[in-house]
Amino acid sequence: MTTDSTRPTPEVRLRSEGAVDAATLEYARTKIDAVLGRPGLPAVTGEVRIVRAAAHHAGHPWSATADVRVGRRQVVAVAEEATGTELVDRLQDRLRRQTDRAVHTWDNSHGTTAPPWRGGVLDDRVSP
Repeated sequence: MTTDSTRPTPEVRLRSEGAVDAATLEYARTKIDAVLGRPGLPAVTGEVRIVRAAAHHAGHPWSATADVRVGRRQVVAVAEEATGTELVDRLQDRLRRQTDRAVHTWDNSHGTTAPPWRGGVLDDRVSP
C-alpha cells in the first residue's frame, strides 16, 4: 500500500532587515519549515521578519516577528535575543506552541461561546 505523504511547503515569506547573514536566514528557513510544514496542519500562509539592529550596544540586537495564518486562525510569535541562532531557536519554540494551540482549538472547536445577551445559547439545565 502506498500513501501520498508529500505535503507542499508552507507559503511563508522570510524577510530580513539589517545585517542578517545568509547562514542565519537558511537556519531560520529550515526551522520555520519544520514547524509549519508538519503533517496535520491546515494551509499555512504568512510572513516571518528577522531584524538585526545596527546599534552594537543593544542588549538584544536580534528580533523576529512571525505573523502567519494557520487555516483560519492567526498566529503571532515575537522573539528577541543576543544572537541569530538563539533568536531562531526561540522563535521556533514560540511558533510551535502557538500553532499547536491554534490547531487544537481549530480541531476541537474550543472557542468561547457568546453569552446569552449577545446571541449565545442559554443552557436550560437547572443548577443544584
